[in-house]
Parts: sequence; C-alpha cells; structure tokens
Amino acid sequence: MRFMIIIKASQESEAGVMPSQELLTAMGNYNEELVKAGIMLAGEGLHPSSKGARVKFSGDKRSVIDGPFIETKELIAGFWLWKVKSREEAIEWVKRCPNPMPGTEAEIEIRQVFEAEDFGAEFTPELREQEERVWEQAKKN
Repeated sequence: MRFMIIIKASQESEAGVMPSQELLTAMGNYNEELVKAGIMLAGEGLHPSSKGARVKFSGDKRSVIDGPFIETKELIAGFWLWKVKSREEAIEWVKRCPNPMPGTEAEIEIRQVFEAEDFGAEFTPELREQEERVWEQAKKN
C-alpha cells in the first residue's frame, strides 16, 4: 500500500522561515531510517503558497489564482510518499517523526494512494497499458 504523508503548513512555513540546522539534521536522520526500512519512495518540502498558484476549473473555463492563500491550516508544507503494509504502519512511522514545526503545533495527514485495482472494471486493460507506458516514460525522464 502506498500512502502520501502530508505535512501541513504553519504561519512560519508560509512566511518562508527555513528550518533550523537541528531540524534539518533530525529530518535527515528520520529520512535515512525510512529509506533503510524500504518505506520512503519520495519526499520533499514545498515553497510557501506565496510562490504558488491555483488553476480553477469551471466547465471549459480556466482561471489562475496567484498565492498566497489564506487558510494556512489547509496548506501543505511538504510530503512523503511511502510504501507500507498498512495504514497502521504509516501511523506508527509518522508518530516517530520529529516535530516538523518546532515551537508550535504541527499536523501530518496520512492519505492512501489509489492503486490500479481500486478503480474496478472502468480501468480497462487498454487504460492500464496506457498508464504503464506513461510511467515507464516518466521513469526515463
């Protein structure tokens, strides 16, 4: 099972405050543990929403909204993509994580990633082949 582990933003991360050397060291050590355990597939921090944009869809129309975005508690400061045996295992690993926002409350959300078999008959053999081709090309890039 794959899970996206979402680190929620804080006022400090949205203000562009960079992590301390201590936090970078602790997170580096934690990431090493995840890799050694064969769990971590990807993981990155994100720039504040002031450097981002959203594209709003309304029928065929598209409109661009530049950041920053107001609701800090709804924003993402970083993420991991993990492969674990269960939701419970993901929870246990998150509980071992250093506090990503020292000096304040922090929240990390755990969301399961859809797998091909989750889509049922609508995900036809042709669509599966297309997805495999796309991911093979992405790996080469």
